[in-house]
Amino acid sequence: MATLLRTSVWSAAVLSVLLLTPAKAVEAPEPGSLEVAVDRASVVRAPAGVATVVIGNPLIADATTQKNGVMIVTGKSFGSTNIMLLDGAGAVLSETIVNVRRANDGTMVVQRGAKRESFSCTPRCEPTLAIGDTAESFSQTAGHLPAQRHVLGRTGD
Repeated sequence: MATLLRTSVWSAAVLSVLLLTPAKAVEAPEPGSLEVAVDRASVVRAPAGVATVVIGNPLIADATTQKNGVMIVTGKSFGSTNIMLLDGAGAVLSETIVNVRRANDGTMVVQRGAKRESFSCTPRCEPTLAIGDTAESFSQTAGHLPAQRHVLGRTGD
């Protein structure tokens, strides 16, 4: 009964935070820049003749080129870096600033003093892995993933 009451109080607190938090305006990216969310991929058109992809900080973003001038840019960590595309002779074809941000997908962050936990609220709030969470929260959430795969029948992944 105490656990149910605690869960109900916590759910009410989460709901009130979601309802009372104003939506932030999303700023348009600067020309020559790209906005990517952490753990998400974006498709970008690359100029013809790309032979080399140079990433300023591969801890922040990654990029791969595909056929027909398609480049996939993936956000890996918060921050900003650049991606340069070179031709076979080493000439710069293009340079793009990549800004990696948190996804606006119903994720809520709970800060309790110095402790931080993240929850994905789509539609129910469940713990999720996020950069910057406390080690305890991160490892506890990560520990549930193998069990979840087994329950969902994805043991071979």
